[in-house]
Amino acid sequence: MKFAIHRYTRPEQMEAFVRALHPVQADLIRVGPEADGGYLVPDVLDGIVACFSPGVGTCSDFELQCAERGMVVFLADATVDGPAAEHPNFRFAPKYIGGYSDDTTVTLDEWVSESLAAEGIGAEGDLLLQMDIEGGEFASLIALSPELLRRFRVLTIEFHYLAQLAEDPFFALAASMFGKLLESHVVVHSHPNNCCLNVGIGGVQVPQVLELTFVRRDFDLGTGFATEFPHPLDADNLERPTVLLPPAWYRA
Repeated sequence: MKFAIHRYTRPEQMEAFVRALHPVQADLIRVGPEADGGYLVPDVLDGIVACFSPGVGTCSDFELQCAERGMVVFLADATVDGPAAEHPNFRFAPKYIGGYSDDTTVTLDEWVSESLAAEGIGAEGDLLLQMDIEGGEFASLIALSPELLRRFRVLTIEFHYLAQLAEDPFFALAASMFGKLLESHVVVHSHPNNCCLNVGIGGVQVPQVLELTFVRRDFDLGTGFATEFPHPLDADNLERPTVLLPPAWYRA
């Protein structure tokens, strides 16, 4: 995904940007609560050996359900003392996830490598990434190695601050990051967080906070594009008015 960059994002840039993120059709299941912390993921979780979940917050239901499927679940968050629930398969690190490593922050590559080694999990076996780190996702994913990215069978990520797509350098950074993800993965679901209203950028309505689920391209079902939004399994994050996914974000 390549774009000509301008100071302010032009309509043709936004149209190309959202078109590249149109979800394809897939059989989806809901993992986690019917509220914030629950996500729609493709029904391809069997055989995934570990879930990595940076950003813990006050709900660990998603991680619990992954653990009950037999996954080892690695959680990281420096703002809490531990997960919101307990399970023998949980492994917690009081760290931020970011684009570099120091005393308080660690990259995804370093965290995954050290975590898997500690559990005796080798280079074989697919992984799941569920990420909600309040804007830190951009630096973390830009720093992520292509080799590790391809090991994640499923990615479900909440993207923040998308109103900033209106200007450079954020548009250029986001376009580069999404282009990297789309080389190996395809979007299968898109859901606005109803914490914020949509905003207009270059003639396109844009969710300010957006949950996107990706599946690795070798699991692409090839059944065309998804056209039903919200999905029947979608649920509002908060008890406030629903924010709909604008039609430009899918093949309406």
